[in-house]
Amino acid sequence: MIKYFKDKKINSFLLWGIILTGIMLLVVVIGMFWTPYDPTKMNASQKLQGMSLSHILGTDNKGRDIFSRVMYGSRITLAIACGTMIIGAGLGTLLGAITGYFGGFLDEVFMRIVDAMLAFPSILLALVIVSLFDSGNIVVMAALGIAFIPSFARIVRSEVLRCRNMDYVENARIQGASDFRIIFLHIMPNISGVLWSSVLIGFNNAVLAEAGLSYLGIGSQPPYDSLGNMLSSAQQFMLKNPICVLGPGFAIVWMVLGFSFLGEGLRKKA
Repeated sequence: MIKYFKDKKINSFLLWGIILTGIMLLVVVIGMFWTPYDPTKMNASQKLQGMSLSHILGTDNKGRDIFSRVMYGSRITLAIACGTMIIGAGLGTLLGAITGYFGGFLDEVFMRIVDAMLAFPSILLALVIVSLFDSGNIVVMAALGIAFIPSFARIVRSEVLRCRNMDYVENARIQGASDFRIIFLHIMPNISGVLWSSVLIGFNNAVLAEAGLSYLGIGSQPPYDSLGNMLSSAQQFMLKNPICVLGPGFAIVWMVLGFSFLGEGLRKKA
């Protein structure tokens, strides 16, 4: 990934992606060590307050500081998205690379399974998996990760199929390189641009999917409230204090825009 930043000509998508994502990560890291208020502390005397110097995003229906809760909830949402990508992109890349390179019967069987899984929207497939187990961060992470495997497998497989008979791969075979050395040391670096772009776009989908599941009450559970939980609990008070919804909603949009710009910037660089 470092090679993308050695080029002095950085496109606007990449630049804005770095800025938005950097600010978001800075807020998340600070929130791990400090928040203006305890995000779980309730204060009935200060519920549904508007924006002020004391509470820059106001307070929710239980008197909790919304900005502190957004800092905390962003960390939960981002952690689930990261776990989703580790499972989905990791296993999907491995399976796609192996089946695309070797082909044959294994490839045919695997692709039929992938086609069947892709027939269902990722959020619907994750919803089915979560419904079979107790809801929680780990279950949501695993469910979304499994749902994202097929899309990454198909992307990587198509790139490996394109590269496996190129001259540099043939030269590596002539020199006696093993199949797995060719896959991971010769082909994978040459498709890294497409892969990084896909991972960052996958982050968008993971953030939105986690928010959707938590909004429905089957994702992250209190006291580990994610941004989706905050939206769900605040919707009934949006007319009395709209900032209850705007705070976590804006945080989700910020995350999605940051990862979208980064993914598009890397795709243009690939």
